[in-house]
Amino acid sequence: MLDTMTFTKVVGGLCGSLLIFLLGKWAAESLYHVGGGHGEHAQAYVIETGEEDSGAAEEEVVDFGALLAAADLGDGEKVFGKCRACHKIDGTDATGPHLNGVVGRDIGASEGFAYSGALSEQADVWTPENLNAFLENPKGWAPGTTMGYAGLKKPEDRANLIAWLDSLDG
Repeated sequence: MLDTMTFTKVVGGLCGSLLIFLLGKWAAESLYHVGGGHGEHAQAYVIETGEEDSGAAEEEVVDFGALLAAADLGDGEKVFGKCRACHKIDGTDATGPHLNGVVGRDIGASEGFAYSGALSEQADVWTPENLNAFLENPKGWAPGTTMGYAGLKKPEDRANLIAWLDSLDG
């Protein structure tokens, strides 16, 4: 049954397994240099190219007013397809508030919709510029907003959508 020799074999087997596991870990660390200190040394030779290394590519500054003036309403309606899952344009609220009349409307002014407080802290009115900033990165513009959409990255898409929403008012 269970005598001293059996107990000694079980403990020896566990210790042997642990030893093999630790040796395997040591071998893997030395093989893959985990924590080996790469990147701690200075570069030995630098080739001068005559250009200053800015570290980041310069972003192209886009004039949003010009994009809005040249916006395509048909493309804006297509972009609204991404918003249609949560927003309506018939005056009724869905998961998000209705968007008819949103351009120029006070922020948080849709009757009966429970807004998060984060929006009203950022601005008072949904101007095209405020809508552009919000649609680019909703959580970045209004931290704490309950809108779960990641945003529209292309400025042309944002301009087309805002122009189309503005055209709904007549």
